[in-house]
Amino acid sequence: MNTKSIRKEDVEHSWYLLDAEDQILGRFATVVANKLRGKDKPTFTPHVDNGDFIVVVNAAKIKVTGNKFEQKKYYHHSLYPGGLKTSSFKEKINKDPQSIILKAVKGMLPKNKLSNQILKKLKVYSGESHPHEAQNPIQINLSK
Repeated sequence: MNTKSIRKEDVEHSWYLLDAEDQILGRFATVVANKLRGKDKPTFTPHVDNGDFIVVVNAAKIKVTGNKFEQKKYYHHSLYPGGLKTSSFKEKINKDPQSIILKAVKGMLPKNKLSNQILKKLKVYSGESHPHEAQNPIQINLSK
């Protein structure tokens, strides 16, 4: 019995819609990262972009547990001396909620050229509406 390795020409990408309302950030990002990478498919191949397109709505309504709402910090450096910028989760969720989910998912992907290609298939929106109705995304219910 031979192990089948899928080629990039044979990959079919689907579209999925995930609602981030009242979801825990880390657990939600894990589901998104696995779907983006294609690890939930029986034809998973590590060196091929086998995943699906993911549309995330309601990014502004994502939750965190414990004291992370006040204490979690995000860092950015301008590469100049003294250029370290910090912002808390509370500031980030009010200013740019899409970046929270993008950063969490990006950290769960492999650190190589394929991750940039995979991350382009993630579409995150802070509200309920999105411009991908024409793709007919399949809604996935992640209820507890």
